[in-house]
Amino acid sequence: MFTQPLMYKRIRKQPTVLEKYAKKLIAEGVVTEEELKAEEAKYSKVCDEAYAEAKAQTVMYNRSWLDSPWEGFFDTRDPMKLPSTGVEESELVEIGKAVSSYPPDFVVHPGLKRVLAERETLTKNRTANWALGEFLAYGSLLKQGTHVRISGEDVERGTFAHRHADVDKMTYVPLNHLSDKQAPFTICNSSLSEYAVMGFEMGYSLTNPNALVIWEAQFGDFANTAQCIIDQFVSCGQQKWVRQSNLVVLLPHGYEGMGPEHSSARIERFLQLSNDDEDFIPMFGPDFTMQSLHDSNWILANCTTPANMFHILRRQILLPFRRPLCVFTPKSLLRLPEARSSFDDMLPGTSFRPYIPDSGPASENPEQVKKLILCSGKATFLSLPQVYYDLVKQVNSSEMSRDIAISRIEQLTPLPYDLIKEDIERYPNAVVQWAQEEHKNMGAWTYIRPRLEHLIRRLLPDRTHQKLIYAGRPPSSSTATGRKSMHVMETSQIFKSVLTLS
Repeated sequence: MFTQPLMYKRIRKQPTVLEKYAKKLIAEGVVTEEELKAEEAKYSKVCDEAYAEAKAQTVMYNRSWLDSPWEGFFDTRDPMKLPSTGVEESELVEIGKAVSSYPPDFVVHPGLKRVLAERETLTKNRTANWALGEFLAYGSLLKQGTHVRISGEDVERGTFAHRHADVDKMTYVPLNHLSDKQAPFTICNSSLSEYAVMGFEMGYSLTNPNALVIWEAQFGDFANTAQCIIDQFVSCGQQKWVRQSNLVVLLPHGYEGMGPEHSSARIERFLQLSNDDEDFIPMFGPDFTMQSLHDSNWILANCTTPANMFHILRRQILLPFRRPLCVFTPKSLLRLPEARSSFDDMLPGTSFRPYIPDSGPASENPEQVKKLILCSGKATFLSLPQVYYDLVKQVNSSEMSRDIAISRIEQLTPLPYDLIKEDIERYPNAVVQWAQEEHKNMGAWTYIRPRLEHLIRRLLPDRTHQKLIYAGRPPSSSTATGRKSMHVMETSQIFKSVLTLS
């Protein structure tokens, strides 16, 4: 009105759309004027009654906002109990064989025969790489009747050619041939429109609580073009509208010298959107893990093993409530021989590990350990992938394997305070250092630092004299350098800091 007075003046003179349509219907003899007035009165009465009822309501019930697919969803679920995410070995083997085979008359691309043969060998050896770990999770959910849906720019093959969910030359999707009673497996490459596709999948998850709905970025960096969906719906939809979602967002992340547009999923932005209070540590107890998951607005994870990826995907469906899950997934780690899991880590009785303590030589005599390194996620120095595996290799090669312990935080939100505290206590004479591949103003450092310092100050008073040490890239306006030589130099500085004990 103040900025466009002439436009508003003309608008006021215009009849409304309803008035125009009503006049048209009367002129065509579809309705009479009396019938029109009766319908208007009926509709006004409905609105007035609903308004009066709304004013009389003093308590809001969450279930009033749920759609029909959610009816009865919470009735038989204990909010503090998580069913086992492990699977019988016979089922793992069955799925492994299915995703490594194809019909006799099917013509397979020569390049894929090697991929399928490797899957078959892994299954025989009771071992899973990243792709097989994913397939075992999807397959086990499909067999229990859970629809699995995956979309994104390059999800069928996988950006780094690790997945090959469909075997082309003639399209064949192994995960749709597990059994006659299985749920459908839907995987489809989408257009290069993260905003549109993530928005669609978010909406799909809202009305399908019993489906595993996944959107995967081609590179985690590209999620920034869907930032409004993340900011306005994924991270806060439940708090705004009392609507739960179990959307899974997979974001390839890792510094491998590929430049500023193909390195970072901006972990710091996701952590900033978490409702976790840096000045509050929840009370430890038997329900600590489930209560933390229940109270969190979403779950942010940075898995380093196929088994953990297997469990966290299955947990997403087996949780008695729904929360969005964002996983910062690896790149070169997909094929790293050290980054494999035994089937033993996926059997009944096993579960997702939000924190993986050191299990190397340093753990054998913890009182002699001089430094405890905490890390999460992926870093690359030339051909050495994944910050954890990278650091282990550097420490072992420097003959400091008994002086330095390296533990992994696999779940960043909600933070596993209880397990971190237990691990720090295990090394009474060690300084604690946070190591990351990202720049100091990025990654998890600004999130981890105040929380670890508060944990030490509150629950480990005998360690308050120690200052949490940082190892990582210096602050930067860009997520990564565009020069490979600079990338190598920065990474070597991280290792130098890690290997310094003084």
